[in-house]
Amino acid sequence: MNNTDSNKVLKGFLLAVSAAILWGVSGTFGQFLFQQRGVNVEWLITIRMLITGAFLLILAGINNRSDLWSIWRKRKDAIDLLLFSIVGVLAVQYSYFAAINYSNAATATVMQYTGPVMIAIYIALKERKFPNGKTCLAIILAVLGTFLLVTHGKMGTLSISGIALFFGLVSAVTLAFYTLQPVDLLSRYKSTIVIGWGMLIGGVAFCFVRAPWDVAGVWDMQTYAYTSFIVIFGTLIPFYAYLTAVKLIGGQKTSLLASAEPLSAALLAVLWLNTPFAFTDWMGTACIILTIILLGTAKDKKQSLQVT
Repeated sequence: MNNTDSNKVLKGFLLAVSAAILWGVSGTFGQFLFQQRGVNVEWLITIRMLITGAFLLILAGINNRSDLWSIWRKRKDAIDLLLFSIVGVLAVQYSYFAAINYSNAATATVMQYTGPVMIAIYIALKERKFPNGKTCLAIILAVLGTFLLVTHGKMGTLSISGIALFFGLVSAVTLAFYTLQPVDLLSRYKSTIVIGWGMLIGGVAFCFVRAPWDVAGVWDMQTYAYTSFIVIFGTLIPFYAYLTAVKLIGGQKTSLLASAEPLSAALLAVLWLNTPFAFTDWMGTACIILTIILLGTAKDKKQSLQVT
């Protein structure tokens, strides 16, 4: 490997890890806003998606305006985009932050990362092929990790509320859908166009749930700063960093490095917000991260897509 290749690998590694850490930090900032400043979850989702979607589409349109609208010219592509926007982008955004609101950033982020296991199960069923040993082990670890997180190892009890568990599992399912459903669109259109429209449409749809001007909560310097961070450093910057990393080192290594997200969310929630995180929670987190590593080392068949 020459110096140029080494620099590309190093750059890709740093970008992937940076994106994962920024996503983890933004989740923790969201916990602070919801639980200590009374910011409405639905409002934050609406603002985040509208601003991010508009920005991405503006950037895509600067390069080629015709490409920006080409995705709407085919009926099937338009339907797929609408489905991706609502069931994928909007659903994964809302369920993730709702899980944070009802529990904490650490638990919500770790639970969401059981999504890759659901993808592996779906692919196995679709191909009518029994999962290999590595995938089976990953599934067992994911189930064990989730069990430890939500029960602290005690059968018949929940360490988090039922609604938090519900939204955590929904975020994992919608993450799987969000990753698999737009593969065909991403093969024919730029990712900025697909994600940009997905974000904007989801944001417009959520305006009917919570309008952007219907602001709630206590707004001080921290509130403004953390909200801005979630939109800019928790969405726009890590999105580009992640996609650039995919181009430099491939989806397989990039998705593997994304395991830094649940770890960073857990550490920051515990150290900064003093979120209770028992030994069983750390064991559950370790199981989920090991699951990601096992699945991330599998053959890279599709480009990874990740925005949380």
